[in-house]
Formats: sequence, C-alpha cells, structure tokens
Amino acid sequence: MKLIVEGPCRLKGNVKISGAKNAALPIMAACLLTEEECTIKGVPDLLDVRTMMDLLGVLGAQVERNGDTLRIRAKEIKSNKAPYELVRVMRASFLVLGPLFSRVGKAVVSLPGGCAIGERPVNLHIDGIKRIGGKVRMEHGYVIAEREGASGGNIYLDIPTVTGTENLLMASVLLPGETIIENPAREPEVVDLFKVLVKMGADIEWDGIGRIKVRGVEKLCGFEHRIIPDRIEAGTFMVAAAITGGDVVVEGVVPDHLDAVIEKLRECGCQVDVDGDRVEVRGPNRPRSISIVTAPYPGFPTDMQAQFMALLSVADGTSTIRETIFERRFMHAMELARMGAQITIMGDTAFVRGVEKLHGAEVTATDLRASASLVVAGLRAHGKTVIGEIHHLDRGYEKLDEKLRRLGAWVERRED
Repeated sequence: MKLIVEGPCRLKGNVKISGAKNAALPIMAACLLTEEECTIKGVPDLLDVRTMMDLLGVLGAQVERNGDTLRIRAKEIKSNKAPYELVRVMRASFLVLGPLFSRVGKAVVSLPGGCAIGERPVNLHIDGIKRIGGKVRMEHGYVIAEREGASGGNIYLDIPTVTGTENLLMASVLLPGETIIENPAREPEVVDLFKVLVKMGADIEWDGIGRIKVRGVEKLCGFEHRIIPDRIEAGTFMVAAAITGGDVVVEGVVPDHLDAVIEKLRECGCQVDVDGDRVEVRGPNRPRSISIVTAPYPGFPTDMQAQFMALLSVADGTSTIRETIFERRFMHAMELARMGAQITIMGDTAFVRGVEKLHGAEVTATDLRASASLVVAGLRAHGKTVIGEIHHLDRGYEKLDEKLRRLGAWVERRED
C-alpha cells in the first residue's frame, strides 16, 4: 500500500486527536496483573494496538473491542511466553515482561526483533529485574525472568527509559517488599500507567518527577480508565499546519503535554493559541530557522524530530537538530533529500539548510515518525509525493489520511 500526497496545500479546520497509542499499550499489558475485568476507553484503532490484543489473547486473556473501548479479562494466564513472531513486529510487546513476572512468577519474552541488547535500553529492564531479586537468563533469543525470592530493592536507571520504567513498575507491584525506582521516565504516558495501577489498588508514591516508591500488595483489582490524548499525533498536525501556512485547531488535547512543541513552533514564527483542550496553530508564509535538541520529557520529544526536520527543510536559514535519544534516527533525511531538502548529517546532529520549494518524489517510510515527516513534507511539496511502506504510518496514526482530507489536503491510498 502506498500513500499519495499532492501539494502544495493549505490546511484549515478542526481535527480531533485520538487516544495515545503509547499510553494504551502499557495499560493493556497491565491488565495481566489482575483476574478481574478491565475497561480502557479512548483506545485508537491501530496496528500496534491490534498486535497487543493478539498477544494478550495468546497469553490467555479475553479481549473485546467495542468502538474505542477495550474490555480485557485475564482470569487465567494460560501461557507465560510472548513469542518472537509477535514481539518482533512491535517492540512494545516487551511490556508483558513485568506483568508476567509479577503475577505468574515467570516470564518468557522474546527480545524485540532487530534490536541488539545494548541499544535502546532493553538491558535496563533486565538489570532492574535483577535489582529487585529476580533471576534472569537468556536462551535462544528469549529473556527468561523468574520471580522466586524477589522481594524488592533499589533501582537507578542510567537513562530514564519509558518502557523500562513501565515494565519495572508492573514487575514490582505484586512483590512482597518495597521497590525504589530512581531517575524514572516522566512522560505523560508513564504517568497514565501510574494512575491506572493506583486505581487497581497498587501502593505507589510518586509526584511525577523524582523517585517512585512501590510497596507490593497481594492482589490487584480491575479498573475503568480513559487514556490520555496522543500528544505526538497532535504535534504532527500542528507541524502540518505550520508547514502549509495553514490554520488548524487540534481538539481534545492536554496542552501541558505539548509545551516543548508549542515553544519551538512559536520560535519558527507560528502563532499558537491555547484555549482549554484546544490548540490553534497558524503557520507563517515561511518558517524561521531554529535549533532543536531532543531530550526526555519535559524536553523536546524525539518522536517529533522527524516532523520538525520536514518543517525546517523549507525554513529561512540553516537549522540544527541534535538527536540525543536514539541512534540512527535520521534515516528520513535521505528521503527528504529526494524531495529537494538540503540536509547534512554529522554524528548526532543534522544541519538543515532551508530551501524555498520542495518537489514531489517517490519516497519510502523507514519507521513510524519518518513516515509522518514524509507526509508533512508532501503537503508543502509541488506535485505528487508517493510514500511507500506506509504500514509504519498505520502503527501510530489513526485515520491520518481521512483527517488530512477533512482539513483540505489531497491524500489517497493506493495498492502497490
């Protein structure tokens, strides 16, 4: 499947933001911690969500979907093994490690496909399990974590990893002792999971900033919860408004989650107005060049780096983007260059010399956010941009093409 974008266009109108995929996935995994029914509202219909639904089913949970509401009940865990064929297609599947370890006493979870253990810190999950007394070994590409003898402990995360913090929270809530997690990730999605665990009866103290203290309980109950809106989807539409010189209102968001994005858009020359759960972005004729450094929340999100690279490719002047979170996350730069962007990569920094005009081209999406950057660039480019491998896009954006059409864009899907 390919996505065709014909530009240039000027986006105008209102768009409703979906629930956050990165909040839904760990909360879905948390349902394994209880035998009672759990209800999650506001869940987007995405490929990653469907993959997690399949994985929970393999482990023995009953999963029902009605609109944007999921009902999950893991009355009995029938398997403690998360197989490679599911984990390889979605890294977040590794989030079942903590719940299986905590509730069943043993978790057998495949390493995420294509991921060396020293990169994108899966090793921090494993080291944390060991710190709380768990026994961990590796066999044939699987992490095997056993709970026997585990009773809590102190964990210091060298890097405030999001999925690591989430996994270790879920791994410790049913242990008999006390666990301290220092330098945890502070992303809104982690806070959303924390709120769900408290609803389930977990004994956790956290102010959302510093250390997390977990006192294990014997049993957790079911819950009902509406997940937070997707700040990255919101940011993507805000950048789309900016690059097209448009006027777009994103609705149903938490503006505080978007502070870093809003600040950088204003630096680019956009007018950004916040009113309750609505953010209106009016783009300039041509954005100004700026500097960006990605950082853990509340810093500038790495998941918005690619979209801003597209925006800055048409800025007046030369911008710099330093990527501090993930290695090799500039693969989209080569595809943007096919559209006329002038980008030079030196180590962890991209130098983006703005051009007056992009042109449509055939390009390939290399990952989820890279695919969004190519769509954003296509809205500004002259002619047709043909984006391949858009299954990446469907992992994280619910009905993106439909929402863009309602804002006035010419976008359509075609079979290869």
